[in-house]
Amino acid sequence: MAALPEQLTMHVAGQVLGQLSQALAQQPAQAVVLDAQALRVFDSSAVAVLLELRRQLLARGKTLQLAHAPTQLKQLVTLYGVAELLPT
Repeated sequence: MAALPEQLTMHVAGQVLGQLSQALAQQPAQAVVLDAQALRVFDSSAVAVLLELRRQLLARGKTLQLAHAPTQLKQLVTLYGVAELLPT
């Protein structure tokens, strides 16, 4: 299981996306789980990163599942209308 970092804002989104893209590409499971428990500081860039990771996984025939998502992240995902795309 890969994990989100403590911080995922626009200042680190590109770096985090690169790291997670590599980590998730190596996951053998069909349903890839991303642990969001450590995530404390984030903005809308977090949603963009998650959607891009989902897109990359779908291209490989895999799905993305978020585990331990903070309430604020769930609210942000719902606000943007993509909750059905990023199940928690």
